[in-house]
Amino acid sequence: MKFLASLTDRLRDGLRRSHEFLGGQLDELFASERPIDDSLFEELEELLIAADLGVLVAEDFKHRAREEVMFGTVTRADQLRPLFRRFIADTLRPAAQGLRLEHQPAVILMLGVNGSGKTTTSAKLAAQLKAAGRHVLLAAADTFRAAAIEQLEEWGRRVGVEVIRQESGSDPAAVAFDAVRAATARRADALIVDTAGRLHTKSNLMDELAKLTRVVARQMPGAPHESLMVLDATTGQNGLSQARLFHQGIGLTGLCLTKLDGTAKGGIVLRIHRELGLPIKLVGVGERVEDLQTFDADRFAEALVPVDQ
Repeated sequence: MKFLASLTDRLRDGLRRSHEFLGGQLDELFASERPIDDSLFEELEELLIAADLGVLVAEDFKHRAREEVMFGTVTRADQLRPLFRRFIADTLRPAAQGLRLEHQPAVILMLGVNGSGKTTTSAKLAAQLKAAGRHVLLAAADTFRAAAIEQLEEWGRRVGVEVIRQESGSDPAAVAFDAVRAATARRADALIVDTAGRLHTKSNLMDELAKLTRVVARQMPGAPHESLMVLDATTGQNGLSQARLFHQGIGLTGLCLTKLDGTAKGGIVLRIHRELGLPIKLVGVGERVEDLQTFDADRFAEALVPVDQ
């Protein structure tokens, strides 16, 4: 996924609120003259929980920091900052996995609740794949929200990607059926399916999405190749609960975290990976197409916790 923008300076700009929130607190906590004692570790744990890293991650880092102090590799409080950055990178490195695009067409389902940035993210991904020379189709399978179809069509016109659609209120599975057939016939490299995040009927959302998934699989054995949940990073614990439900109901292959530029608690990324154990495929740090980035653990850690403030 080298074609996806992943420049550290852009990521740092997107995470500015988060690293400013952490930076000021860490400066005081990790002052070189401060003794490394139980009081420091208690304040550190409170800070990490307040930054939305979660209790498990906070405990993990506190344990690692205590070990480094015990072994003598950390002797001053200011040495805990680069240790914390390395801890973030080490924790998130297993989460950094690229999209599976080796199939033709690679079928990517974009899942998530309304308001998460799902439709916009679908279009941004399509634009970047197209810019990399791939033939891409979009499918407007969020048929219960007319605005979603119109929004995706507008994006399609803007980036020059064809959108497969039916009328508002149509069966989403039928849209997916037509889209897979069209993508196969036109030898597309990728098909990105924008799905519903809420229904205006008595049907259960997970049942509808499971049906759509089955239809895709019958059309193309092995598909969908990616089932990505687009998760609004500003929603905190609510977002974690949503992701659990989608994973239980559909079986997610990874996450796309959006709106990281809108939160001062970008540490939620560690918590999400620690508690869900899912790959983080993409992150969104702004409104521009290039602000959708492939997830890189080392660059993320460097942007979230710069050693030199």
